[in-house]
Amino acid sequence: MANNFNERNIPEEVINDQYGTFTGALNRKDIYHRASAEVTPVHPGDHKLVGSIQEAIKKTGLKDGMTISFHHHFREGDAVINLVMGEIAKMGIKDLSIAPSSIANVHAPLIDHIKNGVVTHITSSGLRDNLGAAISRGLMDEPVVIRSHGGRARAIEAGDIHIDVAFLGAPSSDDYGNVNGSHGKATCGSLGYAQVDAKYADKVVVITDNLVPYPNTPISIPQTQVDYVVEIDSIGDPDGIAKGATRVTKNPKDLLIAQNANKVITHSPYFKNGFSFQTGTGGAALAVARYLRQDMLKENIKASFALGGITQQMVEMLNEGLVEKIIDVQSFDKGAAQSIKENEHHYEISADFYASAGTKGPAVNKLDIVILSALEIDTKFNVNVLTGSDGVIRGASGGHSDTSAGSKMNIVVTPLIRGRIPSVVEDVNTIVTPGESVDVVVTEIGICINPLRADLMEAFNGIPVPQFTIEELKEKAYAIVGTPDPIEYEEKVVAVVEYRDGSIIDVVRKVKE
Repeated sequence: MANNFNERNIPEEVINDQYGTFTGALNRKDIYHRASAEVTPVHPGDHKLVGSIQEAIKKTGLKDGMTISFHHHFREGDAVINLVMGEIAKMGIKDLSIAPSSIANVHAPLIDHIKNGVVTHITSSGLRDNLGAAISRGLMDEPVVIRSHGGRARAIEAGDIHIDVAFLGAPSSDDYGNVNGSHGKATCGSLGYAQVDAKYADKVVVITDNLVPYPNTPISIPQTQVDYVVEIDSIGDPDGIAKGATRVTKNPKDLLIAQNANKVITHSPYFKNGFSFQTGTGGAALAVARYLRQDMLKENIKASFALGGITQQMVEMLNEGLVEKIIDVQSFDKGAAQSIKENEHHYEISADFYASAGTKGPAVNKLDIVILSALEIDTKFNVNVLTGSDGVIRGASGGHSDTSAGSKMNIVVTPLIRGRIPSVVEDVNTIVTPGESVDVVVTEIGICINPLRADLMEAFNGIPVPQFTIEELKEKAYAIVGTPDPIEYEEKVVAVVEYRDGSIIDVVRKVKE
């Protein structure tokens, strides 16, 4: 065992010699060498369009032991992963590593592919529902590797993840592989996560349900990165994009948290003309935008840009002139997808541009304010967005640690308790974002400022929101629901959590039955 910077016990066998264990959010400044992809030239007269997913798989030369990837822009509406994995299983290919940008509830059929030996390794931003529960109970022999969105992009760029074949769902494509996500019957808007896969994978298969004449424009993924194109009946349900953590909340507690978070923003030194912001997933985090809009109108303040996963609310602020530009790595609803098609000030960006710590400056570094949710936050300000109160994997790292590290002020919003479970605890189950990157915690009863931010303590001296220490918030939560019983784990590691620089920040162990 090795203790990392956050005093988490990390088994030696899961530590990568190159990156080691977590030593601090900004303590490393490694020099990365960009990986390169294998290229098979396409000659004049060659055709990329093939008749089926199975034919495309055969043409790529996919075989046992390779690594394949997918993107998650369709979220709960995605049909591509299940279709492709079903064909791969029929073909008898085994021992695959899969590297999707994230995994949703709809991908539960992966459980059978793991049991049957088709999939033996997974790296992703997160795991949800039945699959997360099955892995937490020891389904896989090898631990899943959890990476943030920026961490995944960095790992692909650096060659830590080498993708043999990327299977990319495309709302619109021509027969030569020029792709966008803003046109077609299953529009998802930005294809930011898919762009990194297309650039670095040896073989790229585009799967579309909207084949259009050449050249297809605008071009999000160019023909120069695509080997084969397959047309099918449906790549997914666009209504599934806005399900789950991206739905607008009507919960009174969430709205109160959002109001408190907005007061933090508007009383901060960053609330001025030209400020930039991002809101994460989760009801309260997304709801902040509606209250922020009202104060921006009242104070005649405009933002220079909004970043990240983009919603209809941000689009409306763009259209009103409250936000000058949107830079979008993932569109969270139909309104955002439509806007990227129609508004020249709504820009699509790739995942590495968004958040990779291995680039010469990702967009998160230019953020003034980010509002993020949490499953748990502890007395050291560490945040868990991956495992539930029962220790079971049910969430995703997402861009949490990336935006927390890059922004000038990170606001974490969370209810004091969820049901009968405290959200503010002594120690989180799993560290995804280190406490040094968290600046303000906002609950329905008040806020807490990280003592590391003496400047914010001074700035918020007269804020009209009750202030507490993090210990006081924990004690208030425990007074309502009691001290939580410790979770019983076995020794087996079921998931390894990488920080965005590749170092190991924590592990998830098998839940004891």
